[in-house]
Amino acid sequence: MLEMQNVTKTFGDFTALKNLSLTVPKGAVYGLVGPNGAGKSTAIRHLTGIYRPDSGTVTMDGQPIYENPEIKASIGYIPDDIFYYPSATLEDMRRFYRGIYPQFDDALFDRLYDVFRLPKRGQIRRFSKGMQKQAAFHLALCTRPKALILDEPVDGLDPVMRRQVMSLILSDVAEYGTTVLISSHNLRELEDVCDHVGIMDHGEMLMEKSLADMQGNTHKLQIVGGVPEGLEILHESTSGRLKTLIVRGAAWEISTKAAAARPAYLEVLPLSLEEIFIYELGGADYAVKEILL
Repeated sequence: MLEMQNVTKTFGDFTALKNLSLTVPKGAVYGLVGPNGAGKSTAIRHLTGIYRPDSGTVTMDGQPIYENPEIKASIGYIPDDIFYYPSATLEDMRRFYRGIYPQFDDALFDRLYDVFRLPKRGQIRRFSKGMQKQAAFHLALCTRPKALILDEPVDGLDPVMRRQVMSLILSDVAEYGTTVLISSHNLRELEDVCDHVGIMDHGEMLMEKSLADMQGNTHKLQIVGGVPEGLEILHESTSGRLKTLIVRGAAWEISTKAAAARPAYLEVLPLSLEEIFIYELGGADYAVKEILL
């Protein structure tokens, strides 16, 4: 289990994280989402032991991660901005990783050449962006990590390779119980693979739940008639006679309260993760603004 408890991190006068608490259950696939500047990458750099918190704790299976080589050797990490040594080939990086990760799987590394089909001897810096990202997965998966932390992992990959990479990750979760944290702006893809989600904003955790609970607790109510009483409405819009309400609560509860108003029409619909993200953030700061050009 990966855990952050009441973590605060400042850079000069800027507070990047404010008493942030985050829990990734063992063997779960956890999606960390939030707008640009929410503090996701800063949180990830704490979970990988790059940053030391100003206050609070960051642990894996109860042990601190910062300056703990044994724990860090069990964490695989693919950052958004990948670094390779300037003249390194994939085989050079294999030897480098082998010296850091005791569980490095050479047999798997050889098998993955059939998946990624990358040049063994070509300099990685001359690869395309997508090929460099594939190289990162080729290496990270072979570390046989207990926890795999990914920051915008599929950026630059074509749709076929995105599906291939996600399939490999989910296979590791199913077979080895790997704990996976993914930070991404592609909420549609996260919805397909994640079972837990945390929504961050301004360095704080707004909501952290299983995806099933999150989707089961927020719904879209379309109704013709008056607005029912007793609903926790996050957003409201109108198109002609049809009102669309984003409402927090169970579907049966919303239907019961809406039916009591005797509307001419009502329907309760589930929300996608992207819709939940937008309406949970809410407010004027995240509204789509119309600008005359």
